[in-house]
Amino acid sequence: MAFTISDGKTLIELARNSIYSILRDKVLKEDSILKQRFIEKRGVFVTIHKNGELRGCIGFIEPIFSLFDSIVKASAAAALSDPRFPPLTIEEIKENNIEIEVSVLTIPQLVDNSSAEDCLNEIKVKRDGLIVEMDNFKGCLLPQVAGEYGWDEKQLLEHTCIKAGLDKDAWKSEDCHIYRFSAQIFSEKDGKVIESHIE
Repeated sequence: MAFTISDGKTLIELARNSIYSILRDKVLKEDSILKQRFIEKRGVFVTIHKNGELRGCIGFIEPIFSLFDSIVKASAAAALSDPRFPPLTIEEIKENNIEIEVSVLTIPQLVDNSSAEDCLNEIKVKRDGLIVEMDNFKGCLLPQVAGEYGWDEKQLLEHTCIKAGLDKDAWKSEDCHIYRFSAQIFSEKDGKVIESHIE
């Protein structure tokens, strides 16, 4: 299911309200109509930027929760539980320099990595995010990351392996499971919500 820009605005508003509520130690007042509207189970990532810089990013790769619940949970976690950053404060969100991005994920599809050539041919940067699983290690990169760094398909695979704590060439192993997924991305930009397209 593809979402409209109106849906995107609603999802970002839900994310912002969820963050604001958690920072004020209040329970988000649930909208039953909205909850029903976004009842489909979807993976999602919520990214917080401050003055254009990353300030937190947490999400769910698998469609475990409804989209409504995924947004609420991921927003709170991105604000408070990203280990790379201190918890977001109520003062920060009141400064109007916080922008939120919501990435709604498709269901991950297993990539054929029986040969390096097949694997590389099945992946496309700027379209695909990747999940790499091997032994007890797991890593994920969103589709927009490769575009931000100018990586090709091989570099995307390598950096996803590194993110998982594996050797960069682990993707070539038959024991390595690789999944690809795409995302519909809604972002705040200059006070407006846009659907971001990966360049």
